[in-house]
Amino acid sequence: MRVADTATEPELACPIGPVVDIVFSRWTTPILWSLHAHGRQRFVELERRITRITPKVLTQRLRQLERDGLVVRTYHPEVPPRVEYEISELGRSLAPLFAHLAEWSTEHLGEVEEARQAYDTA
Repeated sequence: MRVADTATEPELACPIGPVVDIVFSRWTTPILWSLHAHGRQRFVELERRITRITPKVLTQRLRQLERDGLVVRTYHPEVPPRVEYEISELGRSLAPLFAHLAEWSTEHLGEVEEARQAYDTA
């Protein structure tokens, strides 16, 4: 691809754009984090851990994560039916990225807050 091509199509200028769209959509990170940290969970367990998410949004995000291959949904045909969610191998491959971001946040969020306060008072 020539440089001129990326200049005319801004979304192609950053190769990680699609990854950011998938992984850092609202609620995706807390869902993946919870499944990674706590293992296989039922819907209600996820709801309890991610307290501010609505059931409708949790359902939508889980379906999208399943579609993207980051979450595995297992249906158990019992009475009553049971559905469990777990992070897939593809989802687990994001663990180093999350660990690096957690490290970055520990080291730098204080600086970000200071910069915000300086900006807001200027």
